[in-house]
Amino acid sequence: MTTLWDTTGTAVVRALSEARLEAGGVARGLVLTLVVVADEEQVAEAERAASVASSAHPCRVLIVVRRQVNAAQPRLDAEVLIGGRLGPGESVILRMSGRLGLHAESVVLPLLASDSPVVTWWVGDPPDLIAHDPLGVLADRRVTDIANAADPLAALEQRARDFAPGDTDLAWSRTTPWRAVLAGAFDGVPGTATDASVTARPGSTSGTLLACWLGGRLGIHVPVVEAEGRGIQAIELNLDGGEGAGGTTIALARDGDRSGTLSRTGEPDRTMPLPWFDLGDLLAEELRRLDDDPVYAAALGLSADLGDLADRPRTRTHVWRDPAERSAS
Repeated sequence: MTTLWDTTGTAVVRALSEARLEAGGVARGLVLTLVVVADEEQVAEAERAASVASSAHPCRVLIVVRRQVNAAQPRLDAEVLIGGRLGPGESVILRMSGRLGLHAESVVLPLLASDSPVVTWWVGDPPDLIAHDPLGVLADRRVTDIANAADPLAALEQRARDFAPGDTDLAWSRTTPWRAVLAGAFDGVPGTATDASVTARPGSTSGTLLACWLGGRLGIHVPVVEAEGRGIQAIELNLDGGEGAGGTTIALARDGDRSGTLSRTGEPDRTMPLPWFDLGDLLAEELRRLDDDPVYAAALGLSADLGDLADRPRTRTHVWRDPAERSAS
């Protein structure tokens, strides 16, 4: 590890190049650059998640910590790592103080892995408009986590209004095991769905997105039934059977941290994988795909009654906003 105090962007680029040469060209095989935007108190959590994700997807990790925006003097401190606590690849932790944090992209751009996609992940609250943050504008994929918002459901609506193809949220990633099991549960079941419901804790954005996805696929309204507990807890849907046949009920309920029980009329119950993903696993799941996610766009649009969002323009133009204004509000 190389530590640089009160340094410059040029010195960080040089230190990374020297560390790479000493390590024998780790840059070969990188599939993307992961830019992580975190507050100081979130750095340890961000490092743990990034190490898991970078082990699954070889990438260069750049952790940007903006702090003390109102400091009188701009300052950059950096750590350059090859391997170590942030995974087997290349990592740089950039702590920016003062007004330098308003121009973080000037330090980040020269550090991006050449000819590879860029993914930006906000560990805490993202900007209300991603166009306000150039680290989001320069990215091919943008990952948020509205579970950290003070009002997650309001944040979900804001993400829908601000959406552009390439955006995603870890609230959507948390629905992946449920969607995978449900998709298989319909195999060989005749008829059409008449009603369905999703049971989730109050204010669950993952529950809302899952209900919108299911409703969009089935062509019906799927309500979210609130119940105390953790995240999504159960799904139930009824089909009419068709051609005079009896109806079918499909139910999926969590029964532990790793599994759930799938019930279907006329068949024995089955235990299905339904794991809770840690933050690093969620991030790694999102890095599996670097193209747009139209299924998420459709579910997000339904959650805010905005229709399918996949046809929106893909690019954003940076809109200047001083982060100090948000801190003061």
